[in-house]
Amino acid sequence: MTVEIDRIAANLEHVRKQIARAAERAGRREENVTLVAVSKTFPASAIRAAYDAGLRHFGENRVQEWESKQPQVAKLGATWHLIGHLQSNKAPRAARLFHRVDSVDSLHLAQKLDAAAAAEASREGKALPILIEVHMGDEVTKSGVSEADLPALAEGILALSHLELSGLMTIPPFFKEVERVRPFFHKLRELRDELSSRIGRSLPILSMGMSNDFEIAIEEGATEVRIGTAIFGTRQPIA
Repeated sequence: MTVEIDRIAANLEHVRKQIARAAERAGRREENVTLVAVSKTFPASAIRAAYDAGLRHFGENRVQEWESKQPQVAKLGATWHLIGHLQSNKAPRAARLFHRVDSVDSLHLAQKLDAAAAAEASREGKALPILIEVHMGDEVTKSGVSEADLPALAEGILALSHLELSGLMTIPPFFKEVERVRPFFHKLRELRDELSSRIGRSLPILSMGMSNDFEIAIEEGATEVRIGTAIFGTRQPIA
């Protein structure tokens, strides 16, 4: 366990330095960028090691996988994000297990989450914070609402009293020439600004950027970056 903590701590220090440099280039403050450690496929012991190294936000992709790990780390003072595609029939479990759902891509799913949040006693009347996932690029395997349908989805969500719309998220196409991803991040920021003006409310969170491109995302306005490999190492296959 000590070796694992030391390894993750060293990786985290390197990532934080990269975040600081990117924020400085953009004229921003490092503390205004939240680091979400993507712990999918890694065991609860890795999450605990990362927590001991100073991480406080964690992202998981699958409800079922997180259900098996959550009891082992439930007492940690961390924020748990669902960042993967969520099927609407799993909305009640997601509302119970996660503090935030960062991948809402349809009004139907939002309505299911709203009902689940209303029924979840542990929320104590608090709205469930969510992000809208926007599909950018032509990859049919990626989830997300289209740019054209984004305003209607946001306006529909605002009518749901048990959800708190906090911003936007995207997973752009992967490029070996990492600079090619910049226009996608720039576009998401523009979409956020236009949407915020349209609906008349602040949308403070832009969740974009992963291990290979998070510095560019920060330069383009990311307030949250989702990093797994650069912190935990090569992703482990799901059994």
